[in-house]
Amino acid sequence: IMMAPPLQAAIEEAKQTSSAPAKVIYLSPQGPPLTHKKAVELANSPHLILLCGRYEGIDERMLQSSVDEEISIGEFVVYGGELPAMMLMDAVLRLIPSALGDIQSAEQDSCSDDLLDCPHYTKPLEFQGVTVPDVLRSGNHGLIAEWRLKQPLRRTLERRP
Repeated sequence: IMMAPPLQAAIEEAKQTSSAPAKVIYLSPQGPPLTHKKAVELANSPHLILLCGRYEGIDERMLQSSVDEEISIGEFVVYGGELPAMMLMDAVLRLIPSALGDIQSAEQDSCSDDLLDCPHYTKPLEFQGVTVPDVLRSGNHGLIAEWRLKQPLRRTLERRP
């Protein structure tokens, strides 16, 4: 278990170097799960301090006194919070407008509207006996848009009813 005094000192130092109020997030399997909605909320936060525990975590008094929020990346336990912190950072950073070059890329991803993404294809036209759907090769942008709208509904219903 990580001791409270050194963690408190580290958090206070990080807060002092921040130009705006910072939110302290503890990566823990006991927190609510990280969602796209939460990542969007965090992307709009000016500063975040990510607290990563080891093995059994951190002193409970730190949770009560210094942690603003606990977040889990899933129903499993890992040795420490470093990998969950990197996953949270990846989810949040890609939502910053200049990160992807085109913010629409993030807005069209799986889970951005509570639906999974549509299938995507590359060359060759046929691979292992499976071909790219005819509609995607049709050149009819209206039909392609309709297909791309229906596929997330179908996929979400099949995989996450």
